[in-house]
Amino acid sequence: MKDLTVFSVALLLSCISCNELPNFVKENGTLDLKEVSGLQYTKENGLWALEDSGNKNKMYSIDEKGNILNQFEVRNAKNHDWEDLASDAEGNLYIGDFGNNANKRRDLAIYKLNDGKYDSIVGKTEFYYPEQKDFPPKRSEMFYDAEAFFEHEGSFYIFTKNRSKEFDGSFTMYSVPNKEGKHAAKLITSLKACGNYNKCAITGADISPDGKTAILLSGDKIWVMPGFGDGNYEIHPVELGFITQKEGITFRDANTLLIADEKDKHVGGRLYEVKLSDLKAKI
Repeated sequence: MKDLTVFSVALLLSCISCNELPNFVKENGTLDLKEVSGLQYTKENGLWALEDSGNKNKMYSIDEKGNILNQFEVRNAKNHDWEDLASDAEGNLYIGDFGNNANKRRDLAIYKLNDGKYDSIVGKTEFYYPEQKDFPPKRSEMFYDAEAFFEHEGSFYIFTKNRSKEFDGSFTMYSVPNKEGKHAAKLITSLKACGNYNKCAITGADISPDGKTAILLSGDKIWVMPGFGDGNYEIHPVELGFITQKEGITFRDANTLLIADEKDKHVGGRLYEVKLSDLKAKI
């Protein structure tokens, strides 16, 4: 979800031209959508995007230049705060309605859309964080927002966004079964990025088609988890060289990642491409 106050200064300071992108980052085009918060590629139906709270209950088919090809209004779900998209091995899409800036929501959910039929919710997985006792908690304990997840072998993996008063880069990974009903999210591990919120708060995630490598996104970094498939959750940062409000990331294929950032004034609102092999060469 947008953080206009904390990002405004950082975005203005990071006004760079396309020519100043690092050589391993390619700009594909300008997005038709202003506030892409989730991005997901499926082999069967191409690239999909959504926007977060304050925007329509819509799914957008986009091309790899950022142009809208088609759009569907999701009839039976409200966009409380849609923050990310995921897909499973069958090509079904999942909307992560778990944005929780104030840490006071009790209706966190993941919605299922059947393969190719993206105008109607066909399943709902609700969840809660067992560690959260107060709604909202103290300012120093605001650990229960999330903007990033993916689906892997029948489970959703959710990565929290730390909104505590003293941001130290810590965040957590939870798992939730890909099943209907309400579930207690299971804490898998605690992780730590850097202590700069604009650069290191986690805003997107995806997993490679072979299930071995997980990828996390933040304001100026991609975090590579090369051992995810083997249960090794160590993260390796790769700096992208520019700070924007990056919120969407997806594997297009085994070696290609697409990244979207939100538009703020004259910064962002673009679709980028990086290669996993280039990222791994830098860790």
